[in-house]
Amino acid sequence: MPRPMLRSMTGYAQTRVEKDGWAVQLSMRSVNHRFLDVRVRMPEGWDALEMEIRKGVQERFRRGHVEVTLQVQAAKTNAVTINREVAAAYLTAARTLGEEFGVESEPDVTAILRLPGVASSVPPQEEVQKLAAAVRSGLTTAIDQLDEMRRAEGRSMGEELARRLTSVEEVTGRIETLAERTRPAYARKLEARVKELLGNYEADPARVAQEAAFAAERNDTTEEITRLRSHVKQFRALLDAGGEIGKKLDFLLQEMQREANTLLSKSNGADEDGLEVTQLGLALKSEIEKLREQVQNVE
Repeated sequence: MPRPMLRSMTGYAQTRVEKDGWAVQLSMRSVNHRFLDVRVRMPEGWDALEMEIRKGVQERFRRGHVEVTLQVQAAKTNAVTINREVAAAYLTAARTLGEEFGVESEPDVTAILRLPGVASSVPPQEEVQKLAAAVRSGLTTAIDQLDEMRRAEGRSMGEELARRLTSVEEVTGRIETLAERTRPAYARKLEARVKELLGNYEADPARVAQEAAFAAERNDTTEEITRLRSHVKQFRALLDAGGEIGKKLDFLLQEMQREANTLLSKSNGADEDGLEVTQLGLALKSEIEKLREQVQNVE
């Protein structure tokens, strides 16, 4: 069984089918959305196919704002239908208003034709039933095209996400190395500062050293780094699995951002190594934020 692929929620597709002097065109546009939101636009007289179009989209996609536009164009041999009763009513009303307000110009027939209900190129109901097959065929083709575009975009996004994830791993490793190097130095510096504050007060040296060690332990970033590595591992496993993983990836990145914030709050930028840890922590937050921006478009 083939492994599910990563899909983007962005895509576009368009198909055109000509039959019996009519041209049926279907356009589909997809952008990111928390859930699946399908909007269908179609000309007058085609409402019966809306539920079928919605069902076709829902069977293939799980997330995204998908707009489907159906356009039906009559060939030159197909005459436009004029509702003469409605047109006559508009003309009568226009002339009556002209007489009432003293306007002597004749109504604009071209403007009358643009009024609702006057002119229509909607095919007769029997033609709509025949053309429904063309709409269904066009819908299947458009959905396939949209799906392929979302898959292609998903493959590109997967590669970019994997690259940025590797960067997060590398930065985390550098922070871990620096944190291990600065921990003893921080404890000694803290101990010296406590002794300076105590001045001539006789304090137990062992107790001073112990308290300094406790304070240094509270600034230890081992736990945050361990969790970051775990989240990265889970993220990569989801990428490898594919499928509908957008929401899971977003949750993991929220957790990673939280660990990065805690790590930064614990960093001691008083010396050269401490400053580098702070800079790396900021770089880590930036990479995670870029990952989150991209993940918003993953199905």
